[in-house]
Amino acid sequence: MKTANKRPLSPHLQVYKPQLTSVLSILHRVTGAALAVGTLLVVYWLAAIAGGEESFNTANAIFGSWFGRLMLFGWSWALFYHLANGIRHLVWDAGFGFELPTVYLGGKITVAASFVLTILLWLVA
Repeated sequence: MKTANKRPLSPHLQVYKPQLTSVLSILHRVTGAALAVGTLLVVYWLAAIAGGEESFNTANAIFGSWFGRLMLFGWSWALFYHLANGIRHLVWDAGFGFELPTVYLGGKITVAASFVLTILLWLVA
């Protein structure tokens, strides 16, 4: 009699430990979704401008609060991360950077660039 095999039939997150490449890939998808949601907030802000002074002041109060600023900071980081990782993918599309050390270096540069660019934006703005 055969015993049932207890192993998963396909790879699962429980089987593999997270690696930089997989985390960055997942993060790219998450930041893409965050940018879509953030774009809806930009549309709300533009509609508030068109809606007159009262609606504009309300929108500014929301985005000027600590929570609104936190959302804007997160949205700007997502924008810069998605941009930097997109450039990394363009380099791959050109046929460069496939060696494993280069892949990891590019990932670290992507994360560092996203934080540096976000902080620079918030210092300037």
